[in-house]
Parts: sequence; structure tokens; C-alpha cells
Amino acid sequence: MAIPIIIPLINTNEPEALIVSLEVEEGKEIKKGEIICTLETTKSTVEIVAESDGYVVGIQYNEGDIVKAGVYLGYIAPTKDWEPPIEQSEIIVNEEIYKTPQGLRITQPALEIAKEYGIDLSEFSKNSLITAAVVRENIGKMDNLDTLGTTRHQLLSRLIIYGGGGHGKSVLDLIRALRIFTVEGFIDDNLSTGTDILGVPVLGADDVLEELYSKGIHQAVNAVGGIGNIAIRIEVFRKLIEVGFSFPTIIHPTAFVEPSAHLSAGVQVFPHAYIGSDAHVGFGSIVNTGAIVSHDCDLGDYVNISPGAILAGEVHVGNGSLIGMGATINLQVSIGSGARVGNTATVKSDVPDKGIVRAGTIWPK
Repeated sequence: MAIPIIIPLINTNEPEALIVSLEVEEGKEIKKGEIICTLETTKSTVEIVAESDGYVVGIQYNEGDIVKAGVYLGYIAPTKDWEPPIEQSEIIVNEEIYKTPQGLRITQPALEIAKEYGIDLSEFSKNSLITAAVVRENIGKMDNLDTLGTTRHQLLSRLIIYGGGGHGKSVLDLIRALRIFTVEGFIDDNLSTGTDILGVPVLGADDVLEELYSKGIHQAVNAVGGIGNIAIRIEVFRKLIEVGFSFPTIIHPTAFVEPSAHLSAGVQVFPHAYIGSDAHVGFGSIVNTGAIVSHDCDLGDYVNISPGAILAGEVHVGNGSLIGMGATINLQVSIGSGARVGNTATVKSDVPDKGIVRAGTIWPK
């Protein structure tokens, strides 16, 4: 029997990984323990090795593809001519049944992409396995993409930034440094459509979100900091979630995140920040430039750690709290939900929910 090669869940809060190297090709003979591929997330690098001797068949992805945990990369089969099963013979496109041509061998990921972009499967050869990469290449040649101003890379990485203020500019530069995503534009409720922000246009206010989502833009970054009122930032997330947007975790290349740290969706980590071993950073939180979040820290959702702030080990920060610039939080201190710690303050004991530590002071007095 063939053994499936399954993409593992490397980090519990990061369901996708990048195939940074693929050491095998279709039909290659492999020995137990040999490396099949190397996967990389924002926090870890893992090698996938063969569980038995055999032949690698039915490869569904290529080097450079982003894959979800649980999908089949391929199989280790007893013979090189063993054929993988086709698990689905039809998909839905525009509420109609879209059947695969008789004899066409196509992978599940490829079917999903064909569904999303309405690809005519009869265009593909029946002499080889159609993978996701093959379908993406076809998308890149579609005539209507020229009208949309869209490339194959953009189809896979398009996103919007909600909020065109100072934090939005910082987010834009962070994303550009990653060289992964294509920023289609800003959403801002207070700026005129067409306003230029560092070469990127404002596409409109929140009333255009559904239209953008329908055009295939399914990722968003919340750049409304909510420094004065965290409820504003939370409301932006609510709007985006209702439409269906997902929130990539973005980490500047100069930041350092220990492999054992856990970062939730929508987290933003800025230049030269550090997140320590077994730390947890909750949904939509910000760890700003030069901030230090030491080992075993636990940050709730929507937390904002300002530039230069230092959290010693085992610090707990509740949902929606703000730690000001240059503030120092001592070992094992707990900061309550909705609390505010002012710039350069030193906190030596617990701060209650919605507590306020004034800038430049020592807590407790």
C-alpha cells in the first residue's frame, strides 16, 4: 500500500507552511529516512523524511508553494507507476456543477484554485498530473488579468491595509520588507478615495470591503492602532471578520521570534523586536519596534506593546492593554485587561483591570 506524505501542523497558531526546498521529484526512488522536503513557518523549520522505502508519486506541490497542514504532498508507493486516487470528480462554480473531464488527473488543491477563478479544465493535458502550480501558471496567462492589473503572484498574496495613518505607513513598509504580499490599497474611513499613501491608493471606506472580497482579496491587516481607544481597533476587526477577511501574522525580517513562541493571527511584529521562548501573543496584538517580550510571557488579544518597552519573563498582559514606550514590566507581573502603562514607567507589581500607570512613575507608588 502507498503511504501518504502529509503536511504536519508545525505551530498550533500557524496552519500554513512554505516549502523552502523539495528534494524529490515524481517517480523518484527513496529510502526510509531520506529528506522529502523542508518546510518553514514564521517560527520554525522542519524536515519531512520518508517513512519507508518506495517511490514518490502524486506530488501535488512545488518548491515555493504555501501549503496547509493536513494536505497530502504526495505518496510513497511500492512502484513508480502507482496512481494516486482522485478524491473529487466535480466542484461547484457559480452555483453550477463543474465536472472534471474524463481521464483528467488533477489534485484537490488544483481543483480548488480552478473553482475560485473559473478555469476551464478541458484546456489541460490528460497525459500528466495537474497540480496547483500548473493551474496557477494558467491563471497568469489569462487575458482578463491584464485588465485587472493582476499577476499570478498577486492572486496568491493580495491584501488590503485598513487605516492610512502613521501606523498604516509603518505597516506598509513592514509588508514591503517581507516581499511576500501585494498591497492592493488602503481602506480609510476619513481619507478621500484615491489619496496616495507612500505610492499606494486609498480604495475607499468600509463600504467597499465586500466588493474587494468578491474580487479575490481575502486578506487584511488592521493598521488602526487604537492608542486612545482600543474599541476602535476592535471594531475594525469586527467589520473585516464579518465580510470574511483573514489576518496574516506579519513579522519584520529584523525581528527575532523564538521557535517555541506562539503568535496568533493578525499579530504584527516590527523591526528589531524580540519575542522569547514559549511566549504567547494573542490575536491582533502589536509588538512594536525594539520591544522585548521575554520568555513565558502571555499577551492577550489586541495588546499594544509600544517601541522600546521591556517585559521580563512570565509577564501576563490582559486583553486590550497598552504598554507605553520604554516602559519596564518586572518578572511575573500581571497587567489587567484594558490597563494603560505610560511611557518609561516601571511596574513592579500587578496592575488591575483598567488600571492606569502614569508616564515616568514607579508602580506601586
